[in-house]
Amino acid sequence: MDDPRPRRDHGADDGHLIETRVASECVFEGKLLHVRRDRVRLPDGGEATREYIVHPGAVLVVPVLADGRLVVERQFRYPLNRVFIEFPAGKLDPGETPLATAQRELVEEAGYEAATWTRLATVHTVVSYSTEAIEFFLAEGLTHVGRSSTTGSSSRFARSPSTRCWRRSTAAKSPTSRPWRRC
Repeated sequence: MDDPRPRRDHGADDGHLIETRVASECVFEGKLLHVRRDRVRLPDGGEATREYIVHPGAVLVVPVLADGRLVVERQFRYPLNRVFIEFPAGKLDPGETPLATAQRELVEEAGYEAATWTRLATVHTVVSYSTEAIEFFLAEGLTHVGRSSTTGSSSRFARSPSTRCWRRSTAAKSPTSRPWRRC
């Protein structure tokens, strides 16, 4: 039984928390995401069902221009039916390292190459039901090389340094969806 989850890495004191997979089935297999349903043995001996999304992993690039501005893009996101301001990012292709993905995405989405790459962190976006892990990279020493043509491309632009003050707009209807504005 092949396990699509990352290899278990736990401390010596975690044994009393570990759930052990008993059975597994594929519920849905899409182009990007796969949904699994596993039956697990709980630490107390009982059993439970765990449903989760298998994701190939992704990267996010924080590109910093020589003057301190950050390169971001405006991109429409279909599931939320709106445009977002985002850093260049994308999913790992099969056999591709996170750094290679970050380098590819920076050129494809923003049209820059970077002389210096620094891995910042790994963020597990939704640990309760997804295997997605996003590797964050800082890209510096940027050279504009022109964007690669990509499907669904949108406008890209440079923004103010991250040290600027931002505040939430009070005009938005929901406190969780309020856009940020410069002070």
